[in-house]
Amino acid sequence: MPTAPNRRAVAVVLLVPLMVTLALWAFAWPAARIAPRDLPVGVAGAGPAADQLQKRFEERGGAFEVHRYEDAAAARTAIQERAVYGAVVVTGGGPELLTASAASPVVSQLLTAAVGETAPAGTQVPVTDVVATPAGDPRGSVLGASVLPLALAGVAAGAVVTLLGLRGVRAALTLVGASALVGIVATAIAHSWLGALAGGWWTEAGAVGLTVLAIGSAVAGFAALLGTRGIGLGAVLIVLLGNSFSGVTSAPELLPAPVGTIGQWLPPGAGGSLLRSVSFFDGNAAGGPALTLGVWVVLGLTAVVLAGRKRPGGDTGATSPDAVASAPVDTDAGATAPVG
Repeated sequence: MPTAPNRRAVAVVLLVPLMVTLALWAFAWPAARIAPRDLPVGVAGAGPAADQLQKRFEERGGAFEVHRYEDAAAARTAIQERAVYGAVVVTGGGPELLTASAASPVVSQLLTAAVGETAPAGTQVPVTDVVATPAGDPRGSVLGASVLPLALAGVAAGAVVTLLGLRGVRAALTLVGASALVGIVATAIAHSWLGALAGGWWTEAGAVGLTVLAIGSAVAGFAALLGTRGIGLGAVLIVLLGNSFSGVTSAPELLPAPVGTIGQWLPPGAGGSLLRSVSFFDGNAAGGPALTLGVWVVLGLTAVVLAGRKRPGGDTGATSPDAVASAPVDTDAGATAPVG
């Protein structure tokens, strides 16, 4: 019969390839299957030319979700409100493309290529970037690269609070304070130093802080319910799935179904969408992501506070292990009376 060390060795041999396989699936599979899936685009204008253009979009097997607008002004408004990623305006001189690289540089390039294929040979479709990425980050790479560090910060906050034995309200306040500081520091780097964000400074700091708080609350909440095993569950959910399914580097509508939708239900994806909205689109379409993050915060902190009330050392006046250990012991209580 195998000994305990041998069983542990076999477990490691089997577990490492399993984790690698899961990581490759989570990161490589969505990246290898990037393509438009019900991607919201607009067609502005009237008449046969606009109808024909809409038909061409619809013939691409569910790749695009077409919205019709009366004119270029309505299409611009829809882009600024994040209702569509871009729009083709039909004019007397031919089609013109409106994009928003701040919404997704990848989608902007994809639409430019797609509309260019429909143009007559030898002609070039004019492209106007309605909401452009800032000069400090023209490719939009800083926002995409920020998701993983924020996820790690949130996981670390939840894990440290748990491992330090903080419970109840004290744990919740610690998570809030740490998340707020991360929001301030991260915004100072991304906005003030790198120039990669262009919205209100404190609004961006709040969005980052809320994202980290949602992640930290989730990890600490899992740990409150499951013990230290909950830290591992939270890390897998947030870092492995939440980060790879977030769609921040491309767009949720470019990921395979239902990966894009799942990613927006998890804090990294919701946080990325919220930060993009408050940084470049005056807060338009920020309600959904903010609500998602708020739900994670409420559920996580509720689990942390309730678990703290049930455990020694919580904020309810229960006797802590340290108090029990330091209590004086009556050595005469169990002594045997002398005989005689």
